[in-house]
Amino acid sequence: INRPLSEYLCAQDLKQPFPGQWQPGPPQPVVVMVGDEAALPCQLEPPVDAVHMTVEWGRPDLNPRFVYVWHDGQELLVDQNPAYKGRVSLSTDKLKQGDISLKLSTVKISDNGTYRCYVPKQSKEYFVELLVAAVSSPGASLAGLDRTSSGVVLQCESRGWYPEPELLWLDTEGNLLPAGPTETVPGPDGLYTVSGRATVEQRHGSSFTCRVQQSNTNQSRETHIQVQNFIIKSKDQIPVGLLKNCVQCLSMYCYNLLIFKFLIKLNISVKQFLF
Repeated sequence: INRPLSEYLCAQDLKQPFPGQWQPGPPQPVVVMVGDEAALPCQLEPPVDAVHMTVEWGRPDLNPRFVYVWHDGQELLVDQNPAYKGRVSLSTDKLKQGDISLKLSTVKISDNGTYRCYVPKQSKEYFVELLVAAVSSPGASLAGLDRTSSGVVLQCESRGWYPEPELLWLDTEGNLLPAGPTETVPGPDGLYTVSGRATVEQRHGSSFTCRVQQSNTNQSRETHIQVQNFIIKSKDQIPVGLLKNCVQCLSMYCYNLLIFKFLIKLNISVKQFLF
């Protein structure tokens, strides 16, 4: 509801800093996936009816900093940050119980940050950290053969992560494998693409896991790959790909030899044929 100018001036007065009592936020940030709904907790103590109070939700790092303002039983949308238009609300039923938690729908990466819940009448403020996360499933594949050992190089990649993740390789027993450097690249949408390689050998087993995880959100995704068909198990064995290349080269050589002999029989010089 858009309010008259007199109430707009009241809203401007709310911008003035108050020496409110610092209230500690949750011990852990509120973690929400992109596109989901977030509930930012804020509870009056003692739990009194807050329907006719002024409740201000804001983000100190934004301009304008107002995310949502509830004033005397109604929404006050003047000077609301446009990024939150139509996505924030309070529950009237919960307000009666002193629960002034903010509901934020269709969460975006840009919503990531620290929020301030403030009640001027009680001169109290409460800070809540919202941590927005995005994850996706990784994909693993065979990248090639390692010429220095009887093993193969595995490649793993995953797109669409936030915050920046890390990539790990695990062997059959779940032990961490040594791997090459991980490459993490941010995209224009703010989401990260992570990729990495690992060289595995017969002694590591036949089943391997690529795991992408975020330590600060406790989110992880993983994929498994079987590579026993690609590992050289004895000196007598030849990699399948190498064997195919040899057969192709031999076939081409025989074909060219037959053509050459045919041209000789027709008394056509090799020099004329080539030039």
